[in-house]
Amino acid sequence: MNILILCTGNSCRSQIAQGWLKTLNPSLNVYSAGTNPQKEVHPLAIKVMKESGIDISSQKPKNVDEYLNMDWDYVITVCDDANENCPIFQGKTKNRLHYSFDDPSKAEGSEEFIWSEFERISLEINHIFFFLNEKIIGKNDIICENTDCPEY
Repeated sequence: MNILILCTGNSCRSQIAQGWLKTLNPSLNVYSAGTNPQKEVHPLAIKVMKESGIDISSQKPKNVDEYLNMDWDYVITVCDDANENCPIFQGKTKNRLHYSFDDPSKAEGSEEFIWSEFERISLEINHIFFFLNEKIIGKNDIICENTDCPEY
């Protein structure tokens, strides 16, 4: 199964989502890209994932144009800008999903606050992609007692 995760810079949210989803389900082919990719993965994105035991340090931001000619089971946008500016994958995408996560690289304030934003966003992405993985592999028997659980 081929999955493409998109955001604007491909330096934080989509990289974190790729790391979580590949860890949750290694059988998936998970890629990430940006509509306006940065030069490198944000150091705090690498750090927050490392603290969860996931190494994304070798990942590099990529432009979505690299993936336009591939077939996708899912194209998932993780920010509003990417959702609005996502190129059309004509006939090559079976499912398109959108989740809006705050951009932790835009957080302002103390170092502690900025770090807490990276942790918060990583946990939010983990939560959503955990349930998305369950949906993708067809387990519909998940019982979610948290009122913030996604609707499918």
